[in-house]
Amino acid sequence: MNVLTPSPELLAPCGSLTMLQTALDFGADAVYAGQPRYSLRVRNNDFGKEENLAEGIRRVHQAGKKFYLVSNLIPHNAKIRTFIADMIPIIALQPDALIMSDPGLMLMVRERWPEQPIHLSVQANTVNYASARFWASVGIQRIILSRELSLDEIAEIRQECPDMELEVFIHGALCIAYSGRCLLSGYFNHRDPNQGTCTNSCRWNYSLKPGESETSGQACQSSVAPQEFYLEEAERPGQLMPIEEDEHGTYILNSKDLRALEHVAKLTAIGVNSFKIEGRTKSPYYVARTCQTYRQAIDDAVAGRDLDPGLLRQLEGLANRGYTAGFYERHPDQTYQNYLRGHSKSERSLYVGDLVGYEADGWARVTVRNRFSLGDRLEIIHPSGNLDVPVTELHSLEGRPQATAPGSGYTVCLPLPTGYAGAFLARYLEEEVPSTENCGSPS
Repeated sequence: MNVLTPSPELLAPCGSLTMLQTALDFGADAVYAGQPRYSLRVRNNDFGKEENLAEGIRRVHQAGKKFYLVSNLIPHNAKIRTFIADMIPIIALQPDALIMSDPGLMLMVRERWPEQPIHLSVQANTVNYASARFWASVGIQRIILSRELSLDEIAEIRQECPDMELEVFIHGALCIAYSGRCLLSGYFNHRDPNQGTCTNSCRWNYSLKPGESETSGQACQSSVAPQEFYLEEAERPGQLMPIEEDEHGTYILNSKDLRALEHVAKLTAIGVNSFKIEGRTKSPYYVARTCQTYRQAIDDAVAGRDLDPGLLRQLEGLANRGYTAGFYERHPDQTYQNYLRGHSKSERSLYVGDLVGYEADGWARVTVRNRFSLGDRLEIIHPSGNLDVPVTELHSLEGRPQATAPGSGYTVCLPLPTGYAGAFLARYLEEEVPSTENCGSPS
């Protein structure tokens, strides 16, 4: 058994203090959060308030872990003028690194705070070892590699740049262009991806309309002149957009979600320093599921154990657009795309509630997120391990028996084992009895 393999960092997203604490509880080694004005998630979050950012960094450091602050915007001049003043109180909080992509902002940080570690954002699209060497020469501590790299390409960069820290994405949404480079959202809504306001236009519902020939007024079927087609977006009827296709196909497509669980052992062997989960705008439940699953996969890889196939099923409990291994192994183009739906869907289980505490009679008090009923089987998801339980009884806070826990906004009580306060609850969607094996503890 290979016990000498260095353990890569498990890096989790946090858009709130609740997500941050969940990531720590479920096995993350580090977290990252966006600075609303200067990151690619400019919408307000908990860390837009300096006191929340200070509290988040304090909690992480108290746990002996790391906090990375995302400042990876590609700024226009207006934000350049305010950057240093805005960053003075932020740097004083001592984030472990800034995640950045714009060379101008990096230069400003280097000049004002030369000791502040900087990680290069995936937004910079680093795809070769020559670029990695350049960034090393200007003092970048870590490079978050482009998602478009194969395992072999990552291994080559590792070999050519042995002293550079490397980080890769292992789970989450994929962009249909090189990260943040898509122009669709700016075209439709004047909300630019590289300014942090992407509306995910690639996932909208489009229909294909045949064009009319200018010469005959009919759709051109000539083998000489190519067929003309137009896209019509569901919310913009009558607004036809010409679409062109080359030998690689068209580019307004809906990517599946990345799941690189099967490649954790290989990436660990290559010597990647950090495994990153995408999803700062997702829920604490998402963070719990992904951290717990990848924590076990990393620990197994480091110890030389084979991947537990049950972990793949754990991730089916998350809403997703279908999974792909992305570019880690080269596949036919269609395996990257989801042609059937643009929304997320869970195939295994549905997040239904939070176990917030216990009543005096010992029954669990649950804040409901989605409907569940008597006879359902629930999975308790907790840092100490998971447990399957049937719903045999259910009543309101006032003690009235009921057959169903309605949707979000209700609180109900039911008999559940003690010691699971703070757990998430998921309802199994399949008819067969699930495995009773616990997912490993993130110790």
